[in-house]
Amino acid sequence: MSAVREVRGLRLSLAATSANLGPGFDAVGLALSMRLTVEAQVAVGFKIQATGRDAELCGAVENHLILDTYREVLEGAGVAVLPLHLKLHNEIPLGMGCGSSAAALLAGVALADHFGGLGMGDAGIVAEASRREGHPDNVAACWYGGFTVSAVEGDAVRVATFAGDPAWEMLLAVQPTGLATKKARALLPESYAKVDAIFNVQRASLLVAAFAQGRLDLLATAMQDRMHQPYRAEACPLLKKLLPLAEEREIAGVALSGAGPSVLVFLGAETTLLEAEMRVQRVVGPDVEILPLRIGSGVERTLL
Repeated sequence: MSAVREVRGLRLSLAATSANLGPGFDAVGLALSMRLTVEAQVAVGFKIQATGRDAELCGAVENHLILDTYREVLEGAGVAVLPLHLKLHNEIPLGMGCGSSAAALLAGVALADHFGGLGMGDAGIVAEASRREGHPDNVAACWYGGFTVSAVEGDAVRVATFAGDPAWEMLLAVQPTGLATKKARALLPESYAKVDAIFNVQRASLLVAAFAQGRLDLLATAMQDRMHQPYRAEACPLLKKLLPLAEEREIAGVALSGAGPSVLVFLGAETTLLEAEMRVQRVVGPDVEILPLRIGSGVERTLL
């Protein structure tokens, strides 16, 4: 036990993410400035102290995605599972299309890598978390930060990322009730018309260029979509209310955040945060939470 207790603790800070961003279905992700912070130390038994958003849910040891992932990765590698004491501080809305599961999966895999001495490296951690998530877009953006495009190739995840413009401002509209990703995916068709596929390829390509060149003026067109948003609109009422704002000069673009139901609104270059908040709040009503955001950075790791 004395050798076990010499293992240093680890602090992780992981970003919320918004995937898809209109046409970039299962390929594009954007890190957001909300964070999940995890401090882990070896302990005599598993324990969690949680603060921040949804603290009661985050603090339950049973059926905890971080701890379950941590155990599963170590057991799969044939390595002893060291009990951990976790201190969590969460800013990410759960079940709202903001990448909470991707952040938790990455935390669990990264903790297993650290405390089990697995030597996975960044690519290995991202690949394992992506496999568990089922798609890499949120995972890659959470780990690497900024605007990220990712693709699965065999057991690996190919990733290209760039920081994006730190001056860009966004609002996230969060409705009171969540939407399970499994349910949101069940709403999608099995196939698409050629014209719709071409429509999305054009706009997804334009979306990458818009972020690479800092072109807010391209977002209104670049965030249009025919692959997932139209089919999820009934289950995501905020989207139907907010999409028309993309036609206004004050708003640069609007898209469903991940699988929904939250909606991400990009502010125009000349629009103040207060103006945009008031405009969005008038459209969605007083019961919808409005969160101001910026583009987020990648994972931060510190030994304790």
